[in-house]
Amino acid sequence: MSENPPRFIIIGAGSRGKNYAGAIDSVSNGIVAAVAEPFKPKREALGRKHIWGDGKPSEGQSFNDWREFLDYEIERRRRVSAGEEGVPQGVDGAFVCVLDEMHRDVIVGLAPLGLHIMCEKPLACSLQDCIDIYTALRLSESTRVFSIGHVLRYSPHNIMLRKLLLEDRIIGDITSVVHTEPVGWWHFTHSYVRGNWRNDKTTGPSLLTKSCHDIDFLLWLLCSPPKASKGEPHLPGTVTSSGGLQFFKKSRKPAAAGSATNCMKCPLGDEGCKYSAKNVYLNPKLQGRRPSNTNAVWPMSIVVPDMEDIPTLAGQEEAIVKALEEDYPESMSKSDILSRNWFGRCVFEAENNVCDEQFVTITWPESHKPAKMATFHMVAKTRKICERFSNIYGEHGEVYADSQVITVEDFNTGETKKFYPRVEDLGHGGGDLGLTRQFVMAIDRVKNHGWEAPAAQLEFMGCTLEEVLRSHAVVFAAEDARLGRKVVDWEEWWANNVGTQMAQ
Repeated sequence: MSENPPRFIIIGAGSRGKNYAGAIDSVSNGIVAAVAEPFKPKREALGRKHIWGDGKPSEGQSFNDWREFLDYEIERRRRVSAGEEGVPQGVDGAFVCVLDEMHRDVIVGLAPLGLHIMCEKPLACSLQDCIDIYTALRLSESTRVFSIGHVLRYSPHNIMLRKLLLEDRIIGDITSVVHTEPVGWWHFTHSYVRGNWRNDKTTGPSLLTKSCHDIDFLLWLLCSPPKASKGEPHLPGTVTSSGGLQFFKKSRKPAAAGSATNCMKCPLGDEGCKYSAKNVYLNPKLQGRRPSNTNAVWPMSIVVPDMEDIPTLAGQEEAIVKALEEDYPESMSKSDILSRNWFGRCVFEAENNVCDEQFVTITWPESHKPAKMATFHMVAKTRKICERFSNIYGEHGEVYADSQVITVEDFNTGETKKFYPRVEDLGHGGGDLGLTRQFVMAIDRVKNHGWEAPAAQLEFMGCTLEEVLRSHAVVFAAEDARLGRKVVDWEEWWANNVGTQMAQ
């Protein structure tokens, strides 16, 4: 334990901000020192739990938004430089957990402060915004550690899987991978039909907002060298994709639902539609509800953000019902409709347009490594909730990995081996904790142990800023391919869309 542990501000006190704050407290020597959040109940809930306890926030602990923090920090540093005594300590790093569409402005805005930054995925909602972030941060790579919320890299399961495949070469050269993310039949409706990520005009496509870390997972296995920055990446040859909004649209609405647009008034009744908001948010039998890092239960704590402040179950249910009854008239502008969530809305009458089914295929040519290919499938209507599984085929065997067990079939011996990685936490199989632990350790080494930031970046994060940009670029290339119904040549696409700006 360092005598002067790293200090962090949580920017955005939603579910991801709360998760990272809890992880900092539970698995690292880091200190949650400040919070920036415009919604007062969320800000105060995180502050009470992780920063100021039952008292009141002190100077430098609570901010309405990131801009208020930026102005304060600039002035705080001026006061320190002027020799003023009693100035509160600042922070070493920031966890950026605001809405996806805000990432670019926050990171570019904070860049002059030189803080270490962990940004929740995705990096940004457009390719240009991702490039802007890369441009803002690359000049300070020598002094700053950067991380992205690609938590799949940091789960014990996936760390073991990658070691078996790339270091132990347990099936030799990989020839192909089929990787699936089962989002979950009701989870998809919560987040991608009724929730924040339902429309690509306000955030981004579901391949970006839900599955960018699955694409990153495939590139981590198939593109990146076994040890970060030690060796050349095996760059893709082509990217293609197909998919669309197949089910959650008006043409699939049950006739018996009539003209109802809100589940609380639907003639189908409580038992008539499994996607009913009453079934998803008020049915205690629903499989998949899980405690979050708060006293409330996800996803109901998203429907009623101040759920923690409601002391009784009856009061909480009343608040949920009230939220579900909210609906919008036809006269409301589209911008106003998209400015907030409508969790009681019929899933066949929502303003959603993101894919609920999508396939992505990436190929790699033979170069300094053998040729290979990978297919990714994002599917909404599944019983599993984000319990990813992969089939990996190689020259000497095949592997099946299901987030719990890694099964290896050896062609040479006919033997089957099973590996059981520890499951540290339910949050992405321990990836949330793993990422937080590694990021805080990296900052601690730079702050207290004389490490250079690039060395800490590679040793603890195992990922460079360019890799972060590349994996997001593959997502945007896949969307270009899907929308254009074409096969994208990766080298040409990268040169035209990214390479020229990186060279500037």
